[in-house]
Amino acid sequence: MSLESCLNDLQRRGELLIIKDPVDPNLEMAEIHRRIYNQQGPAILFENIIGSPFKACSNIYGTNSRCSYIFQDAIKGMEYLIKLKINPSSFFTNIGKNISNLPFYLSGKPILNRFNKEIISNSCKISDLPQIVSWPKDGGAFITLPQVITFPPGSSNLQEANIGMYRIQISGNRYIQNKEIGLHYQLHRGIGIHHQAYLESNNDFNVSIGVGGSPAHALGSIFPLPEGLSEILFTGLLNNRSYRYFWHNKYFIPAEVDFCITGKIQKNKLLPEGPFGDHLGYYSLEHEFPVIEVENVFHKKNPIWHFTVVGRPPQEDSGFGFLIHQMVKEISKNEFPGVKEIHAVDVAGVHPLLLAIGSERYMPFREKMPEEILTQANHILGKGQTSLAKYLFITTNEDDHKLDIYNIPEYFKYILERIDWSKDLHFQTNTTIDTLDYSGSSWNAGSKLVIACNRIKRRVLSLDIGIFNSIQSEIKDVKILMPGVALFQYKNFSNYEIAQSEIANLCLRLQSEAQEKIPLIVLVDDIQFCTENFNNFIWVCFTRSNPSHDIYGVGSFTVHKHWGCNGPLIIDARLKPHHAPVLEVDQEVSKKADKLFSTNKELHKFRA
Repeated sequence: MSLESCLNDLQRRGELLIIKDPVDPNLEMAEIHRRIYNQQGPAILFENIIGSPFKACSNIYGTNSRCSYIFQDAIKGMEYLIKLKINPSSFFTNIGKNISNLPFYLSGKPILNRFNKEIISNSCKISDLPQIVSWPKDGGAFITLPQVITFPPGSSNLQEANIGMYRIQISGNRYIQNKEIGLHYQLHRGIGIHHQAYLESNNDFNVSIGVGGSPAHALGSIFPLPEGLSEILFTGLLNNRSYRYFWHNKYFIPAEVDFCITGKIQKNKLLPEGPFGDHLGYYSLEHEFPVIEVENVFHKKNPIWHFTVVGRPPQEDSGFGFLIHQMVKEISKNEFPGVKEIHAVDVAGVHPLLLAIGSERYMPFREKMPEEILTQANHILGKGQTSLAKYLFITTNEDDHKLDIYNIPEYFKYILERIDWSKDLHFQTNTTIDTLDYSGSSWNAGSKLVIACNRIKRRVLSLDIGIFNSIQSEIKDVKILMPGVALFQYKNFSNYEIAQSEIANLCLRLQSEAQEKIPLIVLVDDIQFCTENFNNFIWVCFTRSNPSHDIYGVGSFTVHKHWGCNGPLIIDARLKPHHAPVLEVDQEVSKKADKLFSTNKELHKFRA
């Protein structure tokens, strides 16, 4: 029913760490959270936050097992509901089971809370809230698990509401303290549709921001729902309990959250928002975004501030991805006909890299080549959140090999054994990419690459580094990451004109080598870091490259606007001057956390 009841339950299970020491919300709380998360530790309750009268909690979603425990009923119920959606006739083939699930089906129906309005019985100022700053170059304090609730102009229809998790900046920059806060949202977000409608109307754009409540409130806000399905109804289903709400001074108030901020989005006012250390592992930079004029900050009695810390994945928000996959794995096959599996790679920041296994049923009697999987790739890139993918690898796995899409090295090996770089690369240039991805040509602008492979095995991959002996003098270091993939530590990137000349010369030198068995070469700044583990390589390769600008090839050519190459593909994954800074922990804060972890009895066991 509440955040507090969830924490009490976790405490009974030994999965709650209570920190009573005074803790600074400026960087220190985030550093403690990251250390506990990295050791797969418990949820955390901070009872003594400097500068705030409120408690705060984090890391509730920090492990998959904890996520599964909290949402165990919802996972079972949603799986069954989705199967029923895919095949409605199954209702009549198993009436008994459907009747037994009726309480779950009905649990999400929202309830207008006419009498219990505790949430508006107490109020405070924005500056009273925990001013949590996660990274040294952040522009101020942010709300990281907000439930931002809006309606179209003139509407109070719950079916038309949009609830999204759009970060909120509550201090810093040019915001007037306690009067203005910043609203950040990205491409393909439902609030943009409402915003456009308000710009064309004379109505006030009222917004409510919930924080806390049952964990289902946060998950419901981030879930990628089909258009037309209400997040309010869905949150009730997740929680197996009706979503309680009421209206107050024309504002929608979620009755069971811990905090609710109400205000108006100023129609024609933008202010700089950010920087913010985001979930790709870099700062999202300062840009102009809408401003909310704060009217009230309500809270219930003894509320708990719910927050998380994002950064280079995996982080706590990876738990959301796990839950989403658990609940929608059946429906994705229905949403994308012919697609057997999709994996948005968390360690690459989700949107930069998408892996898929599809089907080829167009001409099964002909030579194997990508045909239907190209249609499936276009479908994937044309729908919802998957449309933000920058690199999409898709294959068929129609031989006897049982390909595990979550074993990324195995998946890459399967592709590299079969890929034909002269035919299987399909670029989209001058298009939109994820707002948080700064590898593109400008903000929100970049390119996409579909790598579609449906071919018989054509090569045996090699680990032989010796084939690059003749070019060792031109590069700082060479290492083989895995069979078929070589990393070159190259000179620092200066600009694209110089890079194109340098890599063109490198390609000429490589033409004389026998690299058929090493079809992929990646240029990096720090080869030691990239070979420490495969996740480091994935993160560097796919967050630091823009396909149209950073892909080269030995023996490259363009025929009728199709680009390909006859030798190894080269990805330039070096840092570029226009990239956002990498997230790094403040060393003084790290030392402060070291001291706390060594002196606090509860934290001592989590020392690195």
